[in-house]
Amino acid sequence: MHGRILKGIAGFYYVEAKNERVYECKAKGIFRKAGIKPMVGDDVEIEIIDEEKGLGNLTDILPRKNSLIRPPVANVDQAVILFAIVKPDPNYNLLDRFLIMMRQQNLPVIICFNKQDIATKEEQQELYDAYEKCGYKVLFVSVLEERGLDELKALLRGKTSTLAGPSGVGKSSLLNKLVPDADMQTGELSRKIDRGKNTTRHSELFYVKELSDEQEETFIIDTPGFTSLELRGVTCDSLMNYYPEFEEYEPLCRFGGCSHIAEPDCGVKDAIEEGKVARVRYDNYRILYQDLKNMKPDYSKKGR
Repeated sequence: MHGRILKGIAGFYYVEAKNERVYECKAKGIFRKAGIKPMVGDDVEIEIIDEEKGLGNLTDILPRKNSLIRPPVANVDQAVILFAIVKPDPNYNLLDRFLIMMRQQNLPVIICFNKQDIATKEEQQELYDAYEKCGYKVLFVSVLEERGLDELKALLRGKTSTLAGPSGVGKSSLLNKLVPDADMQTGELSRKIDRGKNTTRHSELFYVKELSDEQEETFIIDTPGFTSLELRGVTCDSLMNYYPEFEEYEPLCRFGGCSHIAEPDCGVKDAIEEGKVARVRYDNYRILYQDLKNMKPDYSKKGR
């Protein structure tokens, strides 16, 4: 039977099958031997071992359109990253790290800033100027007052979106506005699997009924809040490739391969002084550049 993984906890995977029933499944050893870990969002084949109790086994993971490491989800069309404009102030370093990771996966990102109701126009404009120039869709919403949600819903319609962001920015409140019965769905699943929903946070896929019809279905994958993100596959020399707003000004650099850090006559640095590139983005680029430059190489995986 074909289905999709809604949630995974402690080696058990909860699969909604085509008959709209959720089955508690264990993954067969073949996946572990092959080094494959099932992910929320995976399309899978299952065999039913107890229809009455809703138990089954995962027998196959169908080809993935894509997969992310952080958050660990599969088959998504876009990412929605949620930060607060204020209270707490946005962590630019964390936001840029997330954008780099999604750019590595060629995954479109919607940057959504919450708490518009308590932020000034100047604070909103600063964020818009910094990230709209990078080619990202930037939205400002107030989940509390339900402002800006219609535009977000239009962007979510017909897609599977992963919702990510740090704790305390209103992610759970936003999910409950988009999926009014999310608490009910989670509670129902918790009763079925006899596990409390608040002990550990896991990624979970929700069907968005309001934004779905016979032609297109809409899903949101809620993911745990995070406070740090490790960049993989990025070096200090390749970092500039993840800042698309630099590209226009790089031909104006005096030296080929300019890192835009210490070199004189740098077109990117000139653009920053002229206000053509957001200083907050460049300042964070410098921090990430130095962090990557100071990283010690990992020789543990190299042959002896």
